[in-house]
Amino acid sequence: MKEIRKILIYGQKIKDETEYNHVTTLLSAIQNHHITPILYSPLKKEIKEYSDDYKEMDVMETYRELSDYNPDIIITMGGDGTILQAITLIRGKGIPVLGINLGRLGFLASVEKKLIKKAIDMLVSGAYTTVQRAMLQLECNLPLFETFPYALNDFTLNKRDTSSMITIHTYINDVLLNSYWADGIIISTPTGSTGYSLSCGGPIIFPDSKNFVITPVAPHNLNVRPIIIPDDSVITLTVEGRTDSFMSTLDSRYETITSDHRIKIRKADFMLNFVQLKGQTFMKTLNEKLLWGIDKRN
Repeated sequence: MKEIRKILIYGQKIKDETEYNHVTTLLSAIQNHHITPILYSPLKKEIKEYSDDYKEMDVMETYRELSDYNPDIIITMGGDGTILQAITLIRGKGIPVLGINLGRLGFLASVEKKLIKKAIDMLVSGAYTTVQRAMLQLECNLPLFETFPYALNDFTLNKRDTSSMITIHTYINDVLLNSYWADGIIISTPTGSTGYSLSCGGPIIFPDSKNFVITPVAPHNLNVRPIIIPDDSVITLTVEGRTDSFMSTLDSRYETITSDHRIKIRKADFMLNFVQLKGQTFMKTLNEKLLWGIDKRN
């Protein structure tokens, strides 16, 4: 197991003093093991609102600076949304990510705040593995998400500013699958299957299943259901409706498109690495987050 010498602490906001205390607990735990912490610049600005104790710490903000510092691990402080934001910084660097959950549900940010010190001890002792998660890659005939055309969770296409449904023509490897008459459509990775897709009736998929799921959003036809396809497929989408524009999202980012856009979704040529602490599995996460196996009547 590679020795950990530098850890980037990534976060966007500190909403109150309780969250600030969690951040300082993490920084102290890292320093107690003689590991160099590096602060993401917006997080350091948030910390400064509470204390000047950490003003001498190294700070970075851009992808180029990330390449220069080359941390061994990135720890995010927040929820799953914070991890999705961090991905736009990490890109294809392959640096493992460990998410500390300061939010509520948190499928990706799996370490609870009360376990911060224990998590750092486990990292230092090598009591963890890294697991890979597949990413989506977007291509389009017109400019769309040009800065970072990748997603860990999902790509969605939805109606905008109208109650009228839209028609989404969907092709798999250039063969028509369906013309969905619906409020929208979700193309999800296994990681994203526990997100928006799940709330629209999609299945939960194990992270290493090598599949994508296509989930319609409020389809008009009752016989239209989510469908699982191999992740070596190329999905092509075009959309039409009564309005001139539609909403598309790539994880937490969004852009407006028109009927002129022809979108292709495929598996990205790189994976994202996550830290999985010893004893933490996908099934355990499901049990804890979804309360499976717990009957409150007893």
